Amino acid sequence: MSSAVTNPQGIMQPGAYAGIDSRSNSTSVSFVRSGLESNESDEAELVSVSWNQDSCCFAAGTSHGFRIYNCEPFKETFRRELKNGGFKIVEMLFRSNILALVGGGPKSQYPSNKVLIWDDHQSRCISEFAFRSEIRAVKLRRDRIVVVLEHKIYVYNFMDLRLLHQIETQSNPRGLCCLSHHSNTSVLACPGQHRGEIRVEHFGLNMVQTINAHDASIACMTLTLDGLLLATASTKGTLIRIFNTMDGTRLQEVRRGVDRADIYSIALSPNVQWLAVSSDKGTVHIFSLRVRVVGEDSHSTENAALLTQQTYSNSLQGLFSPATGTNPGSSLSFMSGVLPKYFSSEWSFAQFHVSEVTQFFAAFGSQNTVAIIGMDGSFYRCSFDPVNGGEMGQLEYIRFLKTEKGPR
Repeated sequence: MSSAVTNPQGIMQPGAYAGIDSRSNSTSVSFVRSGLESNESDEAELVSVSWNQDSCCFAAGTSHGFRIYNCEPFKETFRRELKNGGFKIVEMLFRSNILALVGGGPKSQYPSNKVLIWDDHQSRCISEFAFRSEIRAVKLRRDRIVVVLEHKIYVYNFMDLRLLHQIETQSNPRGLCCLSHHSNTSVLACPGQHRGEIRVEHFGLNMVQTINAHDASIACMTLTLDGLLLATASTKGTLIRIFNTMDGTRLQEVRRGVDRADIYSIALSPNVQWLAVSSDKGTVHIFSLRVRVVGEDSHSTENAALLTQQTYSNSLQGLFSPATGTNPGSSLSFMSGVLPKYFSSEWSFAQFHVSEVTQFFAAFGSQNTVAIIGMDGSFYRCSFDPVNGGEMGQLEYIRFLKTEKGPR
């Protein structure tokens, strides 16, 4: 699989708005900076939603362009409209002016095999990547652009668009890939070449770790911002597992349920204290984590990435606040060596119920809150009790884009 890159003479760092001398004949994209009262915009169909890297914002790809929303407080930050169709992938880079766009949706004239790097300050495409097959995902960090195809992943340097790595994967139609976002760690996780396997690239250490995460194929994964913890789920969708990416050790396993489910999203809180999971069962589950990085400064270098596991027989002091709850388990868990594994499972600590007929994606907000965005154009913000757990309370509900399917 080959790729073609069309780029200007030098890419500025995201957020740097100096002029770029473009010598390319890149794809022409013309956005209208429409007002919020635009009638045409109200008829837009939602094609995709995605969080930015720290989940403070999200992007909505529509049949007419894209829109960017802030979460706390909730507001539409801006929108860009066009007449030639919309985008199935809108990847933000934190809050910078740089976005990655891939065409898709009804009647889109932008190809699904080309990535457009859009500078919203200059209101133009500053570079593009063309491939021979459909692009499944694009991931950005401040120094890398990662393009995910079904069987291969390309890693480019952001400054000069030089190809740095090519990674072969098992069939990856979901475009699974995640990156670390600390400046002093450079970690990429993606499906391996065998079912249930995950490949973790520690580029800074020139090290590859292979993790046999599940028996079934991988359905969803996420990394902590420093890349030292990995959470995964398989297509079975009953168990979520947390791993140390340095040595592949499994640190914790939690149970979403018994029935098979399609996992839509996994999120880890910034303090690595909580995990959120959404699925087609219509419930967002929150789990308490009992893993930690040893030492306050252990994120400062990948060499110091020593992760430990706390068992229920050990004190939780020093890991969590004494006021933090733990995941409930079966009353027969003391017989875990005799009864099936199900009876020793950790179940969710808190829950929030949404519609089962659409996809929802969860992320953590501030002060024990969770934000949830749906493909029906809905936004929820809810809170959970960090001591007692249970049903989460709804703080906010907004329809950010009208669709044919509304919530129940």
